[in-house]
Amino acid sequence: MRSCPIIRLASLPSLAATMAEGDYTIHAMLARMREDFRAAGVADPAFSARALLAGVLDITPTQLISDGTRGLSAGQVSRLEESVRRHSAGEPVYRIIGRREFYGLSLSLSPETLEPRPDTEVLVDAVVPHLQQIVARNGKARVLDLGTGTGAICLALLSECPSAVGVASDISVDALATARKNADMNGLGARFQAVESDWFASIDGRFDVIVSNPPYIRSAEIEELDVSVRLHDPLRALDGGPDGLEPYRVIAAEAGRHLEAGGIVGVEFGWDQLADVRAIFEACGFVVLEAIKDLAGHDRALLFARTA
Repeated sequence: MRSCPIIRLASLPSLAATMAEGDYTIHAMLARMREDFRAAGVADPAFSARALLAGVLDITPTQLISDGTRGLSAGQVSRLEESVRRHSAGEPVYRIIGRREFYGLSLSLSPETLEPRPDTEVLVDAVVPHLQQIVARNGKARVLDLGTGTGAICLALLSECPSAVGVASDISVDALATARKNADMNGLGARFQAVESDWFASIDGRFDVIVSNPPYIRSAEIEELDVSVRLHDPLRALDGGPDGLEPYRVIAAEAGRHLEAGGIVGVEFGWDQLADVRAIFEACGFVVLEAIKDLAGHDRALLFARTA
């Protein structure tokens, strides 16, 4: 990755230090950021510039165009220059912004939460019809999200099913605080409970839907991950053990005693793990209801029901 723009931004006086109030416009800053990202070898400089500019200034993508001639303050330019340095060094766009949209919800991020990705939305898409059928049959439903992180999967399901309530578990106190914050910000706090638990260890009762996007990277492969993941995502949310399958063994072994009759289990996994995850759950008395591919056409998630 070339460092020309980083050297220039760090070694020369910043725009914020030399400009008069309002000298730099949104359009001018967008062009500058795009140029710096292109020179730094960022994969999609136009996207990064638009997303960071809108996110840091807290404006909509439409306003980047409609308010393009609006002048920026020295403080705004300083924050944008810092975002350029951070992203050019490998920090992901949404980590810098501190939030990301998932399934129509705005979710805050924190150091011990994974950044929710669009591929996980396919698991939500697959679970929603089953959850709605359970609500139609019983008038209510209870959801458990294991290793919830930001609360993304649980909150997305609750947003789609107003008669459902959710319990979200995690071993990280930081993640649970972030999930609670996200529930409140999206008007879902009254139906959402965050529980500190190592998988099922502190979970009581039964649920109609159990979902999880657990750690599934093989331990030996962590060092091979892209810097944007390896240095900025929490390690314990990535490391699935020597073969990447340890969390699935725990979930499959314990899910049955926490699942209501007619309930389902949905899990996300790595692109090459479908056969292994399927075998683990089938050995524990589950049958596959549906196999789901992600946006790139890779195997991404499985839905299971109990065989008896």
